[in-house]
Amino acid sequence: MNWPVLFQIVNTAALVLWLVLILAPRWRGGIDQLRIAGAGGLSLFYVVLITTALTVGFGDSGGPAPDFTTIAGIRAIFATDGGVVTGWTHYLALDLFTGLWIAEDADRRGMGRVLQAPILALTFLAGPAGLFLYLAVSRLLFPRRVV
Repeated sequence: MNWPVLFQIVNTAALVLWLVLILAPRWRGGIDQLRIAGAGGLSLFYVVLITTALTVGFGDSGGPAPDFTTIAGIRAIFATDGGVVTGWTHYLALDLFTGLWIAEDADRRGMGRVLQAPILALTFLAGPAGLFLYLAVSRLLFPRRVV
């Protein structure tokens, strides 16, 4: 596989999806569409990559299946381009899913898009840090509205 090309494709797709989430107007059903096409699409691509790794290995010329049970095994996975692309796709899919949940919950709470934008950007760059910030800000400043 051409790992650098796959890496660029996955990165570009994730960036476009995040820009749509942060900058585009929200439309009815838009979060659901982004969840299915974006997080779902990245997740499907991850499933293909991890299935390939488990059957033929991460190495460019094949090799043994990855060892997820030891730190040395994980280090060996991330020492390959295939391991990096697969791991990065995993991060991108889950961070986008988290960002979509944040946006949906923030909209329900009445949090404005201007306040959401930096939290979503932080979630894109450092997923758990953005999630932590959102949980802290939303619970303190925007108690849940009854719908």
